Amino acid sequence: MGQFSWLTQDTGRSISSIKPFTVYLIADNGAWWKEENYEGYGVFGGHDFYELLADMNPSKATSGDRRNTGITIAFGDEPYLSPNLVEEREGWEYTWHEPPHCPNQGWT
Repeated sequence: MGQFSWLTQDTGRSISSIKPFTVYLIADNGAWWKEENYEGYGVFGGHDFYELLADMNPSKATSGDRRNTGITIAFGDEPYLSPNLVEEREGWEYTWHEPPHCPNQGWT
């Protein structure tokens, strides 16, 4: 399993496995999961970011492997719904855009 790092969409802070802080994974339907100790593998509160992305885009499914499907969708050329990653869940309004990837791969 590869490591993945993003910036939070509300504060722009690097989601790092070396300096963990509370992050919320939010789906387009309002469901959310809390992660307090991100390990770098795309899992927040027990839910895989890319599996959730695949679930949110069922018409784009390419295989039975939800994680690989989500990765394929995310790195493809077509628009898609993305989970959100934020520090403050309260007051956050869902956006279909994927959180930006951390240019330092979470090593900040």
